[in-house]
Amino acid sequence: MAEVDGATLVARNLKKQGVKFMFGIVGFPVQPIAAAAQREGITYVGMRNEQSASYAAQAVGYLTGRPGACLVVSGPGVVHALAGLANAQQNGWPMILLGGASESWRNGMGAFQEERQVLISTPFCKFAHAVEHVHRIPFYVEMAVRNSIYGRPGASYLDLPDDIITGKVDEARVEEAARCPDPPRTQAMPADVERALDALRSAERPLVIIGKGMAYSRAEDEVRAFIERTKLPFLASPMGKGVMPDNHPLSVGAARSHALQNADVVFLMGARLNWIMHFGLPPRYSKNVRFIQLDVAPEAIGQNAPTEVALVGDGKAIVAQINEALNKREWAYPKDTPWHASIAEKAAANAAQIAPQLADDQAPANYYRALKDVAAWTPDDAIIIGEGASTMDIGRTQLFNSKPRHRLDAGSYGTMGIGMGFVIAAAVVHPDKPIISVSGDSAIGFSGMEIETVCRYNLPAKIVVFNNGGIGPGHAKHPDNPLQNLKPNALIYGARYDKMMEAFGGKGWFIENPKDLKVALQEAMAFRGPALVNVMISQESARKPQQFRWHS
Repeated sequence: MAEVDGATLVARNLKKQGVKFMFGIVGFPVQPIAAAAQREGITYVGMRNEQSASYAAQAVGYLTGRPGACLVVSGPGVVHALAGLANAQQNGWPMILLGGASESWRNGMGAFQEERQVLISTPFCKFAHAVEHVHRIPFYVEMAVRNSIYGRPGASYLDLPDDIITGKVDEARVEEAARCPDPPRTQAMPADVERALDALRSAERPLVIIGKGMAYSRAEDEVRAFIERTKLPFLASPMGKGVMPDNHPLSVGAARSHALQNADVVFLMGARLNWIMHFGLPPRYSKNVRFIQLDVAPEAIGQNAPTEVALVGDGKAIVAQINEALNKREWAYPKDTPWHASIAEKAAANAAQIAPQLADDQAPANYYRALKDVAAWTPDDAIIIGEGASTMDIGRTQLFNSKPRHRLDAGSYGTMGIGMGFVIAAAVVHPDKPIISVSGDSAIGFSGMEIETVCRYNLPAKIVVFNNGGIGPGHAKHPDNPLQNLKPNALIYGARYDKMMEAFGGKGWFIENPKDLKVALQEAMAFRGPALVNVMISQESARKPQQFRWHS
């Protein structure tokens, strides 16, 4: 039979295992893999930084359920991409990092960019291995994909030495691997489902928290049926937004702190009691709160706070079980309870508190005023990427989602720099949808050169930069002798990020007065290619005052 080289086997088997997208930066020794990927029908996107490439690969994994691939050169290339491995692992998103390496027979000799890449990647992923023989490439590719999507999803790493990439083998010797099936949808014990419903029925102040695990498991139909039937108030995690529409009358998003502090039974659906959910501990929660926890990973049960009922398995399958069990109960939480009334009262008070900022046309804009126009401009089916501190935090409260997997942000790891990688991933997976990034000026700087990538591939992403001159507010006026007088968090206030977009062939707008923002956004949406609207934000603007520091 004919011979086949390692690069072709890597690409061919990635395609066989359902990998459709690859992001990377080519060079020695991985160039042949990128070329082979294109020949095999995998979409290859050349990036400007390995971190952004790795962020794009994992966003594809979240959006599609099959890992995206990130291709990087040896040594520093792998090191740069470790940020993406760690972020994917913390978020529970599948991706595969493919790292080039010097020839295996030069190990230990100080070869070009030689590094112990399997060793350094292992703490940040579920599976890491070097490929030792060309004919075993299909085996390792299948293992990498299977580990990335089974159990709690996460990252895989494959180390590919130059002699494996360029090596050839008779096709008759290749150890073929079957396509890895989609993960099994495991269910909970029926008795535990009944116990969970008993606990919810016993609650005076119940609350459902919908996490991004429910979005990943494609459980939106089951969750919506459950909420509509039980009439339970719910809170979405940052990327659980859209599993239930944010504007649903049972959403407590506008009274988040009040709901968390006062709930007596909390049903965690695909959400973890980590820092985002304040560990499930007082004073953020009642000291007597009871938790029902649905999670795909047994080791997550009871982390940080005791779990009264554990439902271990797939989110879609288990909520379907719960809905079936409800057929025998005919129970719904009453509409006219003091709990519903208190949530509505607090939401109204919070709305009244920010109303003056929404109406304030003073220049430069405050966050709420700028976000009001962005929210009105954003189409219902847009994928929204949020990045930055105040920009992202306030944006979560003002930019609504009605569809699942349409919100991407810093996630469980709190990573800055994810923005442009996520933008590119969303644009290639969903070329038919509006892709809108709302980023702080500090955040856009982590991956700003990917603006060139967006323009090179003519991806019609719309980027809004909120410019307050720093990581938080910087200086209204740049100080003399900045090496001595510039605050550590300060950037150039009013830097022309819109000019960067125009330099690469896109279209930019610079907005100093909020009254001009609406028209600029409309023109950006009408422009057929990439566009960036650079909005000056007042250095006095911040999120609404919080009663306690731990609210932040």
